[in-house]
Amino acid sequence: QVQLVESGGGLVAAGDSLRLSCVVSGRTFSRYNMGWFRQAPGKDREFVAGITWKRASTDYADSVKGRFTISRDNAKNTLYLQMNSLKPDDTAVYYCAAQTITAQYDTWGHGTQVTVFS
Repeated sequence: QVQLVESGGGLVAAGDSLRLSCVVSGRTFSRYNMGWFRQAPGKDREFVAGITWKRASTDYADSVKGRFTISRDNAKNTLYLQMNSLKPDDTAVYYCAAQTITAQYDTWGHGTQVTVFS
């Protein structure tokens, strides 16, 4: 069974940076499309960034373009989210997710909290 474990969240000031990591168990991480999502208090979970398995093509929500970078290290079974120029609006629980069976995100981590204060 595939498991996703996020880390790297924390409490930071506006303008600071954080790097989130997501370690994925199993042998076929390199074949999964992966993504980062976030959920702020009282709001729906929203897409942040995605990366394909085949060409490592990336996609970003407009709200994070130019500030966040998604990447993957297939040798380490790890997904990353580099977050720069953080804003208080980025405060949320961040989840990594994988498309392991279908073209939908069907496997999720438990999340890591990111809090940005002004």
